[in-house]
Amino acid sequence: MKTASNPGISFFEKNLTVWVVLCMVAGVLIGRFLPGIPGFLGRFEYAKVSVPIAVLIWLMIFPMMLKVDFTSIKNVGRNPRGLYVTWIVNWLVKPFTMFGIAALFFYVVFRALIPPELARDYLAGAVLLGAAPCTAMVFVWSHLTRGDPAYTVVQVATNDLIILLAFTPIVALLLGIGGIAIPWETLLLAVVLFVAIPLCGGIWTRMTVIKHRGMDYFTQKFIPKFIDLTIVGLLLTLVLIFSFQGDVILGNPLHMLLIAVPLTLQTVVIFFLAYLIGRKLRLCHNVAAPAGLIGASNFFELSVAVAITLFGAASPVVLVTIVGVLVEVPVMLALVKVANRTAHWFPAHPTP
Repeated sequence: MKTASNPGISFFEKNLTVWVVLCMVAGVLIGRFLPGIPGFLGRFEYAKVSVPIAVLIWLMIFPMMLKVDFTSIKNVGRNPRGLYVTWIVNWLVKPFTMFGIAALFFYVVFRALIPPELARDYLAGAVLLGAAPCTAMVFVWSHLTRGDPAYTVVQVATNDLIILLAFTPIVALLLGIGGIAIPWETLLLAVVLFVAIPLCGGIWTRMTVIKHRGMDYFTQKFIPKFIDLTIVGLLLTLVLIFSFQGDVILGNPLHMLLIAVPLTLQTVVIFFLAYLIGRKLRLCHNVAAPAGLIGASNFFELSVAVAITLFGAASPVVLVTIVGVLVEVPVMLALVKVANRTAHWFPAHPTP
C-alpha cells in the first residue's frame, strides 16, 4: 500500500510518459481543430503570466511542498558528506554540463537539422531544466532504491532553499552566455510565483495540520489526498501547453527526438557522477542512490512554469521542458534499476 511514508510509484507515475504522449496528441488536436479554446484561454494573462496555466502549475507544485519537512535540516550534521555531493553536483556541475551538452548537440551535432534561431531556443529550455534539480519525484526514486527517507527529506529541503537563491542568477548567467536576453524581474517573478509562494503555503499548511491533527493524521490521511493531484495538474497543463505548441510540433516532429538525445545523456552523466562520488566517499547506498537520482532528475514543473513565464506558452523553449517530462520517467526507472543492482558497491553502515 502506498502512503506518504511509503511512496511507491503510482499507476499514473509509472506510466507518466504514456500520459504525456496522450496529452500531446489531445493538445495538438485541440489546437488544430478547436483553436478558439487556446485563443480564449490565452487572453487571461497578468504580467505575461498565463493565469490558467499558473493555477494548474500551483496544483502540481503545492502537494510536493507539503512533503518537505524543514525541521529535518537540524539533523544534517550526522552525515553531511551526502549533502555535499548533492549540493556540489546539483549547483556547481549540473547546470553547466547541461549547457555544454545541449550546446554541443544543438549547435554542432545537429547543426544541419536545427536552424540557429531554433537551436538557441532549445538551449534556453535545456538550461531551465538543468538549473532545477528534482524536489518531488525524488521521494519516489528514493523509496524504490530503499533510500533513507529522513536523509532524502533533508536533501530535498535544502535544495528548495538553494533554488530560491541560486536558480535565478544561474539561469540568467547561462542564458546570457548563450546570447539570450531575459528580464531579471520576469525571472524573479517566476521563482516567487512557482517556488516561494507554494513553498510558504506548504510550510504553513503542514504546520497547521500537524498542530491541530497530529503527525499521524498528516502523513496517513492528509498527504494521501494529494498524491495524484500533482500528476493531474501536470497532465492538464500539458494539454493546454500542447494546444499552443501544435504548429511547432507538427512542423518539427523530428526535433522532439533530437531534443531527447542531450537530455537523456545529461541525465545519465549526472547520475553516475554523483553516484560514483558517493562510492568513492564510501557513503551508504541509501544515501548515495538518492544523491545521484536528485541530480539526475529535474524539477520539470518549475522549468515548464518559468519557460512559459519568460517566453510564452507557444515558444519552442517550452517544448524542450516538455520533452524533459517525456524522457524523465523511463530514464529514471532505468537508473533506479542500475542503483539497485549495484547496491553491493557501498558499505552497509556509514564510514568515517
